[in-house]
Amino acid sequence: MLRYWTAGESHGPALVALVDGFPAGVTVDTAVIDAELRRRQGGHGRGGRQRIETDAVTILSGLWHGVTLGSPLALEVINRDAKLERLEEVERPRPGHADLAGAVKHLGGVRAVLERASARETAARVAAGALARQLLAIFGIEVVGWVTELGGIVLGDRAGTPAERRSVRDASVVYSLHPERDAEVTDLIDRVGKEGDTLGGVVEVQVEGLPIGLGTHAQWDRKLDGRLAQAVMAVQAIKGVEIGLGFEAARRRGSQVHDPIGFDADTRDGPRLGFTRPTNHAGGLEAGMTNGQPLVVRAAMKPISTLRKPLASVNLRTKEPEEAAYERSDVCAVSAASVIVENVVAFEVAAALVDKFGGDSVTEMRSRWSTYHDLARSL
Repeated sequence: MLRYWTAGESHGPALVALVDGFPAGVTVDTAVIDAELRRRQGGHGRGGRQRIETDAVTILSGLWHGVTLGSPLALEVINRDAKLERLEEVERPRPGHADLAGAVKHLGGVRAVLERASARETAARVAAGALARQLLAIFGIEVVGWVTELGGIVLGDRAGTPAERRSVRDASVVYSLHPERDAEVTDLIDRVGKEGDTLGGVVEVQVEGLPIGLGTHAQWDRKLDGRLAQAVMAVQAIKGVEIGLGFEAARRRGSQVHDPIGFDADTRDGPRLGFTRPTNHAGGLEAGMTNGQPLVVRAAMKPISTLRKPLASVNLRTKEPEEAAYERSDVCAVSAASVIVENVVAFEVAAALVDKFGGDSVTEMRSRWSTYHDLARSL
């Protein structure tokens, strides 16, 4: 089983991801991880924290000469703005944040909760996902994510290969597939920021090159769509997840939802085993298993809960009404969310790949991959 845990506080010394079950024999390029960490810090609308931090990963264990050993990997991202011991308690909880519920739950203060609940923690998750996508690359599986909606402005998709989409997305300051509309979006972000408010949006991730049969129908907690939904919903500020058509499927008739099946003998040697679909409304998943089509996951991010023009709150010490506290924050972090969701999806797909083809070594996984597809083509 491939899995990971994270540790660390927003203003503590460092963030750590402990990755367990990663196969031996993968040559790890830390520059790939650092590139994803830098992307997470970017996007128009980010706050002053990003000018302080220069995120980079240090791998403390699990490597020998840059190659994974099959033992746990400890990934560390240093916090340059480490000042937790100097920070004061927060007495006025912010609506929409973990402040009030966490303080009551732990019978303590807000600071102890917000430091861990902060989205700064996602740097560790991005590091773990960027490690996992290096395993996926060995099997020709590519993951790419982008912003499809921001502050009510619908930006949408654009046809192309993963590499083409990645190139267009990287030309956009908001990480959309329509950089020609950047000015429209950045103007909105700037205007809302001056008003002391924040913006949310929708991000999309697609995974291509997947074989048929990752995940399972057999048990509810191992279905891949359920695992993906949990991983994505666990990202701070994500309030909705959909796969394929998602909620739109509920508004259509069955004949307009389900993807007909065909067969093309000329593509029998590929990971789809020759099976074709004219549409991909299912988003690459049926009954908790990949069906060979691109995996399509979308997530809705609410506006950040820390407002420069704060909402009403209560002083936890006096119980008197006061405005909520303000902690340095972003106006809009939807671009960053697209990076985070892209990498947590990558990790879950890699975990499903290890479940299917074994996780001791890449050599064994490659052999099982070939054997499985040979057997499947003989059906």
